Amino acid sequence: MRLPYLLVDAFTRTPGTGNRVAIFPDARGLPEELASRLVEMLGVREAALVTGGEGDVFDVRYLTPKGEIEFAGAATIALALALLYEGIAREGSERLFFRTPGETIPVEIRYRDAEPVEAVMREPAPRFRNPPTYSELRKVMEALGADERYLHRGLPVGVAYAGLWSLFLPVVAPGMVDALEPDLDRLIELSKKLAVATFHPYAPMGPRTYYARDFAPALGIPEDPVTGSANGALAALLARAGVVPRWEGEVVITILQGHHLGVPGEVRVRVVYTASGEPYAVYVGGSAAIAERGLLEL
Repeated sequence: MRLPYLLVDAFTRTPGTGNRVAIFPDARGLPEELASRLVEMLGVREAALVTGGEGDVFDVRYLTPKGEIEFAGAATIALALALLYEGIAREGSERLFFRTPGETIPVEIRYRDAEPVEAVMREPAPRFRNPPTYSELRKVMEALGADERYLHRGLPVGVAYAGLWSLFLPVVAPGMVDALEPDLDRLIELSKKLAVATFHPYAPMGPRTYYARDFAPALGIPEDPVTGSANGALAALLARAGVVPRWEGEVVITILQGHHLGVPGEVRVRVVYTASGEPYAVYVGGSAAIAERGLLEL
């Protein structure tokens, strides 16, 4: 069996930066035992498989080194633009719909001079849980190679969801985020105990700009270069806490990530509020660049 694939760098316009994911634009009929091997075979952290659909609607599955997950933000951005770049989606489509195992994700396509340049997805609705206890928080910070003195007292610690559950840890400065040296085995244990998929330390760079890293060893991803779902949840958490300025019921936040790994990327997040001030919709946008096209012999 020969399976076409694309390696696509998400949240960047420059191949070799951002978050590299694998896209399988036609994985219909792929046996399950083969699907589970695809991420390992290509050496990527995430993959998106198109398993069916018609018109502007596609059936999509997401894989990590540890198995299938219900949503992957970087893979969604990469998939939407790759389908247009390769002429698989209808030319000029302004909106694509991805039917995932959890829900249908709408993705708006933005154009410049008739060329698709950005995909903006509406992530799963944000949800929030109580933050960990102080004792648990200390254990997480120690597992990250730090202590509670790293924590920024004016920004929220929290557990939030926009596709995957993540624990968010505010750090005083971007340089301190880069200085973290996590114990991945301890993070796997804490991930199970706290029921989160990733640990996401972040630091302020301006009123609406933040710098972050994301550790997801429980998913088989020691560090994710540039993260869509977690950064969407981070923006929702910041919006809920009221620590970012907003206008007319929404706020736009930029998160920079991947610099520590030498693959810088940028995630733009728009959070829309209800009339009562609660964030209810998260839109994450980014660009993508195709780095490689190939065929896998299975």
